Amino acid sequence: MTQIGERTATFRVTSPADPTRSFDVSWAALTDVGKRRAVNEDSVVAHPPIFAVADGMGGHAAGDVASDAVVKRLGAVGDAPFTTGDVIDDALSQALTDIDLVGDATTLGTGTTVTGVALSLVDGDPKWAVFNIGDSRVYQFVNGALHRLTVDHSVVQELVDAGLITAEQAETHPDSNIITRAVGFHEKPVPDYSLLELQAGQRILICSDGLTKELTDHGIAHYLGREGSAWDAASALVGAALTNGGRDNVTVLVIDVATADSDATRDN
Repeated sequence: MTQIGERTATFRVTSPADPTRSFDVSWAALTDVGKRRAVNEDSVVAHPPIFAVADGMGGHAAGDVASDAVVKRLGAVGDAPFTTGDVIDDALSQALTDIDLVGDATTLGTGTTVTGVALSLVDGDPKWAVFNIGDSRVYQFVNGALHRLTVDHSVVQELVDAGLITAEQAETHPDSNIITRAVGFHEKPVPDYSLLELQAGQRILICSDGLTKELTDHGIAHYLGREGSAWDAASALVGAALTNGGRDNVTVLVIDVATADSDATRDN
C-alpha cells in the first residue's frame, strides 16, 4: 500500500476567471487491509490537483506494485493548481511502463484499477475532471442525495447495461470481480472522463471496491450524510466495511468543498 500526500488537509482553489470566487477544499484518506487479505494492494494519492484511489488486481501477482506505480506517477503531477486529461493520460502511460516491467516477471501479469478527480480549468473556471479505469468508484453527495459519477468497467456492469441481470443481482454474481479495463497487461490505459461542477456543499467519495462490496449505496449515503468532517466520514465508512465483513482491502478518500474562509490554510 502506498499513500501519496497528506492523510487530511485543506487547501484553497480560486478561479482565474473570477478571483472573487474561491473554495476551501478539505480531504481525508483512509485505508485498511481488511479481515481476509494478507497484503493491502490499494494505494491512494491526495496531492492537489489530483485525488485518486488505485486497487491492485486481486488474484494477480504484485498488485500492490501496480497500484503503487499509478499513484506515484499521478502524485508527480502535483504542485500545480490545475491539470488536464492529457497530463493524466501521460502519467498513466508512464505507470503502465513501470507496471509491465514487473508484470513481465510474473506468470499472470499484474494491473490495477484507478479512479479519482482532478482540478481542471474550463474557460478559466475550475471544475472537477472525474476519471476512472476499472471498478473503483467516485460518488458525489450533495443536498442529501448520493450520485454515482463513474460506470464500472466490469463483466457484471455489461450484463446490467444489456438488461440481462439487475443491479441487485450483480452484487452476488460469480463474475463480480472480473473487470474489463485496467492499467497494466501491456494495454494502453483508456480512462473515461466527465466534468463536474465545483460547488460549495458538495462531498466527493473516491473508493475501492472493498467499500462497495460491503455497503450499498444507501449505506454509503447514510454515513456521508451523518458525519460532519471528511475524516469522520472516512473513518465511519471504513469501520462499517470492516464490521460488514471486510472481505477485501478498503480505501476511501472523502473530499469536502466549502465557500472560502479567509482563515483557512492556503496551499495553492
